[in-house]
Amino acid sequence: MNIGFWSCVVLVIPFGTMGILFALFKDKAAKYVSGFNSFSKEEQALYDKYQISRDMRNQCFTWTAILFIGALLSYFLTSYMAIPTYIVWLILFFKEVHFDNYKAFEKYLLK
Repeated sequence: MNIGFWSCVVLVIPFGTMGILFALFKDKAAKYVSGFNSFSKEEQALYDKYQISRDMRNQCFTWTAILFIGALLSYFLTSYMAIPTYIVWLILFFKEVHFDNYKAFEKYLLK
């Protein structure tokens, strides 16, 4: 049993699914973005929901691709390839973490 392969594949499925859902539902899916859903309806109207949803879609597909490549490398080379894969994924993941919702979404404000 290749634990590196399975540890990457386990996250490929949910991130791929989320990417597809954000692609299908476009601006309607923005309300499921963490932090944005805490804004009131009036505040949400001030932001570009389509752009938020598109960025989340791209982010999920990027994470899916990274973890899928890590799964393939873990399967064909060595299970230890999952370690650098997770390091790259964690760097990209925490790059997008913000503690202030307004600062996190300021680039999506409608002008």
